[in-house]
Amino acid sequence: MTIRLLLVDDQTLIRTGFRMILEETDDIDIVGEAPDGAEAVRLATELRPDVTLMDVRMPGVDGIEATRRIMASDPAARVLILTTFDLDEYAFAALRAGASGFVLKDVPVDELARAIRAVANGDAVVSPRITRSLLNAYATHLPDPSAGRVQAILDQLTPREREVLRAVAAGLSNTEIAEQLVVSDATVKTHVGSVLAKLNLRNRVQAVILAYDIGLVR
Repeated sequence: MTIRLLLVDDQTLIRTGFRMILEETDDIDIVGEAPDGAEAVRLATELRPDVTLMDVRMPGVDGIEATRRIMASDPAARVLILTTFDLDEYAFAALRAGASGFVLKDVPVDELARAIRAVANGDAVVSPRITRSLLNAYATHLPDPSAGRVQAILDQLTPREREVLRAVAAGLSNTEIAEQLVVSDATVKTHVGSVLAKLNLRNRVQAVILAYDIGLVR
């Protein structure tokens, strides 16, 4: 399957560099380029790419607002954020807006291609540990959850699913969760999928953010 990619960055040289790199892959086809967030939203609506590779810091409509608009228009859209810093408040805000993850601009070519493929397949590409670092760095931006909201969310989950959500938010992989709970990897994957479905979450990144939002982990 060929992945249709929309490339968004306000710097022409960076877009050109990524195009040259990604054109070397057999399964990624760049269907459009945008120099700013407003154009990104327009092209995402027009072209319906499989993945939008989005710079987060741009003048005018930045990557956060562009991601928010794209996701509002098409909840099934997939956005992968480009950022310069691994602890970037803008990148964190983009995750909250619905992005499926982020990669650093100096990421090796093979890792960038893997990240694009992962997002195209519906996965998140930010490891829970990196997400946890982001949340720890910017925890003061999270609202204090109300007891009623927390309970309403937790009531949707079984006790085991709550354990799994807490473990995901703590940065454990499926294998590590399986070892901790003494179950199979497949069972953990099923539980994670159930948590995402019940709480209407797109991926593990949003699950981690929610867990911090409601104070399930600190």
